[in-house]
Amino acid sequence: MEALQGITILDLTRLLPGAVATMMLGDFGAEIIKVEEPGTGDPMRYSRAGIKHPGGYFFVTNRNKRSITINLKHVAGREAFLKMVEKADVVMEGFRPGVMDRLGIGYETLCRINPRLVYCALTGYGQNGPYREKAGHDINYISIAGLLGVNGHKGGSPQIPGVQLADLAGGSLSSVIGVLLALQARERTGEGQMVDISMMDNSLALMFIPFATYLANLTQPQRGAEGLTGRYACYNVYETKDGRHLSLGALEPKFWQNACKVLDREDLIEPHFSESRQQEMIGILSEIFKTRNADEWMMKFEDVDTCITLIKDLSEMIDDPQVRYRNLIQELEHPVEGKLKQIAPTVKLSATPGRMKSPPPQLGEHTDEILKEHGYTDQSIKEMRSSGAI
Repeated sequence: MEALQGITILDLTRLLPGAVATMMLGDFGAEIIKVEEPGTGDPMRYSRAGIKHPGGYFFVTNRNKRSITINLKHVAGREAFLKMVEKADVVMEGFRPGVMDRLGIGYETLCRINPRLVYCALTGYGQNGPYREKAGHDINYISIAGLLGVNGHKGGSPQIPGVQLADLAGGSLSSVIGVLLALQARERTGEGQMVDISMMDNSLALMFIPFATYLANLTQPQRGAEGLTGRYACYNVYETKDGRHLSLGALEPKFWQNACKVLDREDLIEPHFSESRQQEMIGILSEIFKTRNADEWMMKFEDVDTCITLIKDLSEMIDDPQVRYRNLIQELEHPVEGKLKQIAPTVKLSATPGRMKSPPPQLGEHTDEILKEHGYTDQSIKEMRSSGAI
């Protein structure tokens, strides 16, 4: 038994946010049917991830799915999609507002066909408001949400985060939450509903601490100068002799005291949060950490109860003992590409864990199979293919 066994999701999304959301749901047993445009499919299939072949991004975000090609602008293609909707539990799409309506398959149409349907629309700015039609990417959503403005070094320009926060936290994770909430509500009411996910909205929802700071002081939080962004010596990043970096997070007095003892600077214990001493203390610790290599420091701190870690690159992350023990990176066999490393399901359920069952599908790999499940014959499928409907 899998947590989402029996749930069928029609995935019309493209690119990163929707792909990760449906993959996560598929990991826990949902049947994901990826609906793609004939001949081209999801543009992620052709994006390069700095590796020898195109589609690297697609490979790590589309496992546990089946692919069907349908031309939604073709009458027969649209009819096939509507027939699939009759049996589906969820439709997830990532078009701009109004596109699905123009295709004749918008929420109002689909919920009449299947009143139990959960319809998740994942967009940059949501289904309404003055920005609903605006184009955007991760960098734009976090700009409006205020997130990019607080990210960076003191006195410097805003710095683009190393991961796509709006796409993944604002889009993927929020979509999963929204779909699961709507499915749970359906258990009580018997009816589906629309889930309106805006990546900008949910990026703004990450701003609790900066927003609280703003409300308390009525001043804009300063990049690299707030309590958890570089203001304090006890919560900062330090370079080592060999050019690597350590992160120190000794906010609690006991952790700071233990760190200062290892650094042989017990005189810094008392002014832990002294505002007048922070720049001086950051300078002192910066010089101390540059006296040894990173591995030497980690050995000195190995049995010390404090919060200090080596900032790892991805090759080190993969080999980290905690990552290995938790089995967070796994391999999935692909019929064409061979073994593909994947970030495994990270939500740990004791009775119904997530699983990596099948590799990312080839474009349209399951078209005939899925259509037959919905009553189409070999002859009707042949005719649809010749007419350009699939």
